Amino acid sequence: MAGDVPVNIDLIRAAARRLHGHARRTPLLSSPFLDRIAGRRVLVKAECLQHTGSFKFRGAWSAITALPEGVRGVLAYSSGNHAQGVAYAASLRGLEAVILMPADAPAIKIANTRALGAEVVLYDRATQDRDALGAALAHERGLELIPPFDHPQVIAGQGTTGLEIAQQARDLGVAEAEVLVCCGGGGLTSGISLALEADAPGFRVRTVEPEGFDDVAQSLASGAVVTHPLRSGLCDAIVTPAPGKLTWPILRRLCGPGLVVSDTQALRAMALAQERLKLVLEPGGAVALAAALFLPHQIKADTVIVTASGGNVDRDVFLRALATGETYADS
Repeated sequence: MAGDVPVNIDLIRAAARRLHGHARRTPLLSSPFLDRIAGRRVLVKAECLQHTGSFKFRGAWSAITALPEGVRGVLAYSSGNHAQGVAYAASLRGLEAVILMPADAPAIKIANTRALGAEVVLYDRATQDRDALGAALAHERGLELIPPFDHPQVIAGQGTTGLEIAQQARDLGVAEAEVLVCCGGGGLTSGISLALEADAPGFRVRTVEPEGFDDVAQSLASGAVVTHPLRSGLCDAIVTPAPGKLTWPILRRLCGPGLVVSDTQALRAMALAQERLKLVLEPGGAVALAAALFLPHQIKADTVIVTASGGNVDRDVFLRALATGETYADS
């Protein structure tokens, strides 16, 4: 059983060995213009440049390469980024991939998942139970279920992002920082937290979520899991009802207070990422940068490291972001 595997630094280092030569070592970028807006040094971990346009390939490859011999295929449920990561990783391993996706997911994510060779099954997130549908479909087809965040090997794969951040920060002489992570169910955040606990103990991880979908921030503030209704939002990649059963204990132990940004702030961060770093971000992948730029009084460290976690954005949303972006006269 996947849940019986302990999620720890050893699992993350093992995932890193399997990912070596398969995942990209994404850059840690900076811009003096962004530093000026934030009032501190800002370093951006560009996971939008990872295979399939998000960090999700890491967890997908980690989970798929840890499967036992004889597995014929995998099933995942996702609004798009995990879907594409699993579809691509499965194709590289010669496995069947079936992906359960909400019908209102961004069109580009549905199209990309199909183009990567997966069978896409659409469902109505407002009226249908995703978990029940996924379990039934996996049983019917004889497929191995790979959930988007609450899986030890998925968390371990995402944690390799943290190993890279620690090494890249050391190379820059950074020993203390706040690390802001775009957070949905907590797979990326918990994996990074465990990696940095081991390799960069002077760093503190903070979750970042969009307003109205800040179940993790509320859970951290109350000390107990807070659950929100499952619904769609602009930041679709990180819209989840609650932190995961595996991720929550890690988040509670290792993360500082959660940060929350507005949709407008996420769109403005997308515009600035394009203008100053030449990065294309989706709204959910831009919330950490938005917090660094627009919530300066909630951040104490002189250096802030942010995850730019995904760049799979529909054209109309990206154009909306560019139109929302502000021009800073002093930048």
